[in-house]
Amino acid sequence: MWVGYVLLFFPGTKEHTTGGARSLNKLPFGGFRRTSSVTVIAPPGSAPVPLVHDGSYLEALNLKLSEAVSKALAQPSGPANPGELVGGKRPIPTGRGRALGLVIASELKATRDNSHLYKAALRSLHKPLSVLLSNLSAMLLPLLSSPAFLLLSSPTIQVPNPNATQLHALAVTDFAGELLTSFDEFGLGLDKDMRGDSLKPIREGLVSLIARVINPLISGIKSSLVPLIDALQSPVAVTVSKTGTKIGPALHPSITALQGLMPIYAKALSRYTVSLPSQAALAMFLISVLWRALVALSHRSYVSPSPVSPPGSPRALPSLLKRQPASSASTPPVTPPPGRFVLKLPPSRPPSPPTTAVTPMAAADAKVLYELMLLLPRPLVQDEATNVAREAVDEAFEDLRILMALLEAADNPFFALNKTLEEVSTEVDSLTGELPVLVALPVLLRGQFSGERPSVASSTVASLANVAEEEYRKGCLSGFGPADECGNAIGLKVLDALRKQQDSGLGDELLVKWLEAHIEPTTH
Repeated sequence: MWVGYVLLFFPGTKEHTTGGARSLNKLPFGGFRRTSSVTVIAPPGSAPVPLVHDGSYLEALNLKLSEAVSKALAQPSGPANPGELVGGKRPIPTGRGRALGLVIASELKATRDNSHLYKAALRSLHKPLSVLLSNLSAMLLPLLSSPAFLLLSSPTIQVPNPNATQLHALAVTDFAGELLTSFDEFGLGLDKDMRGDSLKPIREGLVSLIARVINPLISGIKSSLVPLIDALQSPVAVTVSKTGTKIGPALHPSITALQGLMPIYAKALSRYTVSLPSQAALAMFLISVLWRALVALSHRSYVSPSPVSPPGSPRALPSLLKRQPASSASTPPVTPPPGRFVLKLPPSRPPSPPTTAVTPMAAADAKVLYELMLLLPRPLVQDEATNVAREAVDEAFEDLRILMALLEAADNPFFALNKTLEEVSTEVDSLTGELPVLVALPVLLRGQFSGERPSVASSTVASLANVAEEEYRKGCLSGFGPADECGNAIGLKVLDALRKQQDSGLGDELLVKWLEAHIEPTTH
């Protein structure tokens, strides 16, 4: 009884401020220390030892939790790296949230057999965890409002690592994520009914802290990545080296840029999405980027490959080797020029290899992009929510792989060699697989799967469906969901337009067969 009054009126704790910074909230346990017979201190690195369940257990538990929270947020000892200091302070070390979670877990496990004591222990968590959440929010607020937090919205080749402000903010998210792991172990903060533990506000607060940090950082990477992905829709001629009759590999400038950036983005995303609540944001990012890649590559305008003479083919002879008219016998031989006998010295440097302009093929870019996307982390598989996110991401990756194979077949002039139309149709149907109709359709419009391109190869899906291009892209190509919703309606309009073609050939017939197999006719 007296202990409560002592703690209330004589906290024995002073609030210190450093450089005018906002001080952290203090728990009112002050300098009060219990004897070693009640509070058991575990050796470093070992599991926490639960308290003795005697008459003063709840009082000792409150003290223990308050001390654990204060230690979790205390500044680490030892020398500091100047590159990680913000306002003279270091970020929260990794593992502090896990250590606090172990303290909580040890007490909850020790009281599980006593339902009344277990509920009392849960109630004891409210105050220290509320103070902890307030302190974490106070630490995070100046970091997020600092211009340095979003000074570099995404990592670059020159600056691949987070700055000090970002490191401090990420340390808060790591702490919250580690603590939430203990919450998940005991199902804390779920509150499915009124008799729950009432820790749902604490859980939601920790999840909110994580979102406030990682969402802007992931959005920064997305803002830098999406323009490069969208640019893949426009074919661009690039200059490549030419050795004999062989031309070096040609890639879109966006792919060349991504080859340097994607490993950096992969490392950054792995750092940002350590905690379990961040897996949903990672899944949304991956699905969005993969969809943009599918749209850009499938809608790239067709460009015929540059003709290259195969080895052994006849080539035009230089003008100096052309047959000259026969000269008369009386004409004296031409005297060689004096320079012919002069010793020629090698040039100061070897000549540059010859170059040529080539337009990269969509299939080659798709293959490299798919390999680069595989570098990015994927959502963890730990519970039902993350399983759903992982399945959605895996399906998006599979769609990109299918599109890569479809683009390779579309540019193969021998795809239909020695095959009947039925055989080609079956193979095309197998190639498209579960690819969304609005992604496969533009490739089939331009491809020469039947040995010839459709008569409408120069048309777009929107024009065949009699829909404005901008309206079509905003309404139907904004994501996987809208594409699935619009796929059947747009496919029916394209099918109707193909059936009205007067000069239809094998290409149109193949496209009609594919549409009839992948869309559902409307019923009146």
